[in-house]
Amino acid sequence: MPKRGKKYRQALEKIDRSRLYLPREALELVKETSYESFDATVDIHFRMGVDPRHSDQQVRGTVLLPQGLGKEVCVLVFAAGEAEKIAQEAGADYVASDDEWMKKIQNGWTDFDVSIAVPEMMGKVGRLGRVLGPRGLMPNPKTGTVAPAKDLPRLIREAKAGRVEFRVDKSANMHVPIGKASFSADRLLENFTAIMDAVKKAKPAASKGTYIRKITVTSSMGPGIKVDPIQAMALEAAL
Repeated sequence: MPKRGKKYRQALEKIDRSRLYLPREALELVKETSYESFDATVDIHFRMGVDPRHSDQQVRGTVLLPQGLGKEVCVLVFAAGEAEKIAQEAGADYVASDDEWMKKIQNGWTDFDVSIAVPEMMGKVGRLGRVLGPRGLMPNPKTGTVAPAKDLPRLIREAKAGRVEFRVDKSANMHVPIGKASFSADRLLENFTAIMDAVKKAKPAASKGTYIRKITVTSSMGPGIKVDPIQAMALEAAL
């Protein structure tokens, strides 16, 4: 186990590692134990009770965080022709419209947070899977990031407002950002609740037994704080 720094050890002393905290308590504590000199991102880490080796037990979806992410979101859109113009006017940071862009990304350039594509571009975008896939940047119809040109303004607006994607990995874990340590506990709780609501709705029909086994919240470099999954599942998102 790597040796931890003094600030990390001091933060860890404030946490009862044998306890499952209520969601609000955990979020208040994650703010208190965030010792980074920058405005740290707060994440939820899930240990899911599904077997991701089976296609009928995949957990994935998107959610628009009501309080946003607290950061500038850089959006790249794969579009050409009229769709390129629509994307530019809608505020896309980059519009990849030709083979030069494809080559640039294929060579490893991924300086953006979200990518969106119109269906007509997916023949070219598909070749970028090895670069975009592992980074969670591949446009996908299932998460609403492949859509006709008329939907681009809405998708770009939502991405910049705090639309996040969640997806179970091959180890049955999920990691989702919910805001910044500078957010109030109320703002973090509202985003936390929205994520919980979306994850509950994404439960596969083939899932048996305990759906969510463990939940932990943490800041970028801070210690993890365990959340009671039963209490978290009981939260209701505001209508």
